[in-house]
Amino acid sequence: MKASVSEHSTVPIVTLVDDDSDVRDAMGNLLDSVGIETMAFASAQEFLNAKLPDRPGCFVLDVRMPGLSGLDLQHHLASKGINTPVVFLTAHGDIAMSVEAMKAGALDFLTKPVRDQTFLDAVLKAIATDCTRREQAATSRLHTGRYKSLTTRERQVMRLVVAGALNKQIAFELGISEVTVKLHRSGMMKKMQANSVPQLISAWNMLPDELKANDD
Repeated sequence: MKASVSEHSTVPIVTLVDDDSDVRDAMGNLLDSVGIETMAFASAQEFLNAKLPDRPGCFVLDVRMPGLSGLDLQHHLASKGINTPVVFLTAHGDIAMSVEAMKAGALDFLTKPVRDQTFLDAVLKAIATDCTRREQAATSRLHTGRYKSLTTRERQVMRLVVAGALNKQIAFELGISEVTVKLHRSGMMKKMQANSVPQLISAWNMLPDELKANDD
């Protein structure tokens, strides 16, 4: 494992897990040559015992390693809700392994020896995927915080607005006056920081499913 890895950063980092030191060194040097920082581990257990920085990036895993295999590690990470993209790099892959890995969410399954550019393309794609995932998660948290600041009535109004209901229909559905609907709607739009219904729908779509399914 490389030293002086920053704990909190938006700079991507690639984590290599391979029991072959030559492969770790070669891939680490290749990534370093294009300005991508790496951490390297000789086994899945060593990786699991480490404290990893919370940064965008991806995991590059060998399939066959002493102890936990790369596929076992992939399943373990998924069970823990760790969604960092996985790229497999192995000399012992076959079609069944690649199918299992891809079904479990791996972004790529590469076989050694691999062309430098093919490897870099896979890693860069995985990093971009993770950056997008993190941005979406941050946006979801932002909208969730705003939604939770709404009153019960404002949440009811929001649900009906995003469903396409007009003020008159909302008033009838909730048993309140249209004037009252307008007041709640105005307050709700301000708290959600939405300037239009399309913006409000976009915010709604970014909310966690369990929150949207919870009727107030």
